[in-house]
Amino acid sequence: MKHVILILIALFSVELSAQKTIDDLLKQYNDNGVPYISVEELAMPKTKAIIFDTREPKEYEVSHLKNAVCVGYDNFDLASIEKKYPNKSEKIVVYCSLGIRSETIGEKLKKAGYTNVYNLYGGIFEWKNKDFTVIDSQNNETESIHTFNKTWSKWLKKGKKVFKKDEKQPKNSKKQ
Repeated sequence: MKHVILILIALFSVELSAQKTIDDLLKQYNDNGVPYISVEELAMPKTKAIIFDTREPKEYEVSHLKNAVCVGYDNFDLASIEKKYPNKSEKIVVYCSLGIRSETIGEKLKKAGYTNVYNLYGGIFEWKNKDFTVIDSQNNETESIHTFNKTWSKWLKKGKKVFKKDEKQPKNSKKQ
């Protein structure tokens, strides 16, 4: 079984490395079920939106967009979102590293009746690549971006690439 997993990871890595642009990558993995919003549009002062970071807490702790709420991916809890954000017509922008996981969460929100959901094109990588600010868990500006894994890190052109496994998490604690 371990060999099968390693083979699948290797095949995925080869397939991923064949991508030439973020646009090619997103076209391969996304079905445009959630419309994109550009980093430039989201950064405009007039753009008012609830921002959901759909990465895992360990990624969010390294850095995130200012005012973003960590909703996670593996343990995304739609019921708690509906309780905290009952207005289903408010503008919501979801993002992750590149925009793949966030599309999945965006689709779940749309299926639950949220009508104004957008996926940040290129995710936090594109945000940083365009020189916009990210903050760490203490609300300080940082250059560090969690790159999810070494394969995805090639898409981050600016900032400091960070890749951590769950080493900070105590062995007996529940995953957030």
